[in-house]
Amino acid sequence: MTSAVVPPQHPFSAVVTLPRDDEAEEVHEPTANGALHWAPHLDRGYSRRMQRIAAWVADAQPEAVVVDVSVEVAVLVRLLGVPTVVVALPGERTDAAHRFVHQLADHILAAWPAELNTPSWLKPHGSKVSYVGGISRFEHRTPKAPSGGARPLVLGGAAGPFGTDWGDLTVLGGSSGVWTDDPWPYLCDADLVISHAGQNSIADIAAARRPAVILPQPRPFDEQLATATVLDRHGLAAVSARWPSVEGWPALLQRARSIDPNRWRRWRVDGAAARAAAAIESTAARCRNRLVRSA
Repeated sequence: MTSAVVPPQHPFSAVVTLPRDDEAEEVHEPTANGALHWAPHLDRGYSRRMQRIAAWVADAQPEAVVVDVSVEVAVLVRLLGVPTVVVALPGERTDAAHRFVHQLADHILAAWPAELNTPSWLKPHGSKVSYVGGISRFEHRTPKAPSGGARPLVLGGAAGPFGTDWGDLTVLGGSSGVWTDDPWPYLCDADLVISHAGQNSIADIAAARRPAVILPQPRPFDEQLATATVLDRHGLAAVSARWPSVEGWPALLQRARSIDPNRWRRWRVDGAAARAAAAIESTAARCRNRLVRSA
């Protein structure tokens, strides 16, 4: 279920297209007096979006639903009586809405290794949290050594520009870079990757086992800063919380190249997707079996 444009060739059994909920000219009371993140009054897009999800639940009768990011969708699905798996995100998730959604969740997935990061706000829910490791679609590919003329690769994201002038370096993503369906060859051909600290990018860098400079970008709840801090603390990448000065770049690049790229194994990319799938299936089975036993 998504508002994003999904290409015709996709791996899903079905795609449910949701109306957008962020196009109203005026927004009123979006946080429900601080209890939620985004539930604006009398917003047609938001209302149609939630109605579409409710209609799908009534039709599909799912045994479990996995909710990534949206507290409001998780609450809706759980109120409809569906077992709910919530994807936890890094950062300081101690506000009322996050506390609520983590409490109501039947299970929580964290896409990083517990041994490197166990946030204090997840500890009260430890019995229902699966720390599965970084999830990358490249986990089954074999990392290759870069060619002799390899140069750094800049890995941008979808949310706005990442840096301004990268000279003649190869830039993927962002507002000025090249977009490709398969960045794996670019990762393997780079001798070093310069990236933001989004979870997907970090997992892909870990899968390719490339030395990396990580520049966390401003995000709600300090999501990227939290991830970058973990990488820095455990010596997986060179991190700069601020954009480096011209004079600061050489030392930062040198520090990145001095780190053994095999340390990326600690991000536990291998098997992460399967561990997440197993946790989802076991949650559905557990809730189903409870129902059968009580019948």
